Amino acid sequence: MSASATQPIPNSGPVLEDWRPEDAQFWETTGKRIANRNLAISIPALLLAFAVWMMFSAVTVSLPKIGFTFSTDELFWLAALPGLSGATLRIFYSFMIPIFGGRRWTAISTASLIIPAVWLGYAVQDPSTPFWQFATIAVLAGLGGGNFASSMSNISFFFPKAKQGYALGMNAGLGNVGVSVTQFVIPAVITMGLFGAIAGNPQTTADGQTLYLQNAGFVWLPFLVVCTFAAWFGMNDLVSARSSFSDQAIIFKRKHNWLMCWLYIGTFGSFIGYSAGFPMLIKTQFPEVNALSYAFLGPLVGALSRPFGGWLSDKLGGAFLTFWVFLLMIAAVFGVLYFLPSGASGGNFAAFLAAFMALFVLTGVGNASTFRMIPIIFRTQQDRWSAHSDAAGKAAATRQAGIESAAVIGFSSAIGAYGGFFVPKSYGTSIALTGGPEAALYTFVVFYASCVLITWWWYFRKGAEVPC
Repeated sequence: MSASATQPIPNSGPVLEDWRPEDAQFWETTGKRIANRNLAISIPALLLAFAVWMMFSAVTVSLPKIGFTFSTDELFWLAALPGLSGATLRIFYSFMIPIFGGRRWTAISTASLIIPAVWLGYAVQDPSTPFWQFATIAVLAGLGGGNFASSMSNISFFFPKAKQGYALGMNAGLGNVGVSVTQFVIPAVITMGLFGAIAGNPQTTADGQTLYLQNAGFVWLPFLVVCTFAAWFGMNDLVSARSSFSDQAIIFKRKHNWLMCWLYIGTFGSFIGYSAGFPMLIKTQFPEVNALSYAFLGPLVGALSRPFGGWLSDKLGGAFLTFWVFLLMIAAVFGVLYFLPSGASGGNFAAFLAAFMALFVLTGVGNASTFRMIPIIFRTQQDRWSAHSDAAGKAAATRQAGIESAAVIGFSSAIGAYGGFFVPKSYGTSIALTGGPEAALYTFVVFYASCVLITWWWYFRKGAEVPC
């Protein structure tokens, strides 16, 4: 039996049987401390997940330097494959927290990232390593992408609805920094013998430069071990979050699940896709520029803008912010197109970079605003359906709203993550067929226009079905 609102939590150990974040007294006396501890462990674990997921975005540009003879299209494939596998894994990871528990699943999923990190460290040391092996490692790097769905679902259970914009924004925003971290750290650590002889011999480039590309994988190992133990011994499993797959699968019948999936492709799909493809896009369009000197900036500003977007969504409303984000993203893509090299023009890299930075900021804000919409949409629907129910019925509806919201947050993040595959692959295909990335970028504009219409019709206009 659940404790009354005035009693302290009767829990000890990692499994919490009584969890009432919407109870103000419970939250202030007990819940907030526990929720913040779980969030504090979740953030670095998610940051590492993103770092491993996006390893290949920083590694691919260096492979030709040390003797690998992969084509440009193959290199784009290596940058894109983690996005494809990560998105697919997210579909399954979306439902893991209510089945296994947040503590256990976070520890297990963090430990699994050791596999691609170690394998990459060994594979790059042999120039005869075939493409299929790198493709397999790239697919396994997608394990990091899967972690996002379970992490966000887990954190959504710990915080009250009024705090979820902030909590999810912090978890996702600072977790997303892992994309920038990997693109900043890898170019630095591959220039030094970080682990000495134990990590293997260096590689020599055609111009005589010494690289330790194995560090691109090995550098994450000590941090992954620490975060695995921190999750196992420091996080909690919530009994109230438990549910079967069949309980969660109701979301596949919810229209708003699919609408939010579409919108999240536009926000997070853009963020992770642009992050994965940015280094190679710079290298192909501005070959005189050192791509890795700038590539980390986009994911960094995009990630850091997400907590701000969460806070702003709590103040202004998720639909309002999402609507304007997509309009401004259309304008930013046209800016990118304008400053690309074209014909005799060599383009303007500084202006191109500025336009892309604006695009990254907007994706970060949109990531938060769309996630802020989800709990409100499903809570509103459950409140409508239970309007004439008794107290027990209303309580059941509230719990169901939480289960559905968490499942949709996870599932929409899975669908959105396919952008990590389609954006860089679109660049590669567009360049192969037309000689430039313009066709891909115009396609993105059309897609963003559809997101503007969906947001306006169902969530933003006067008389919208679910204003949020």
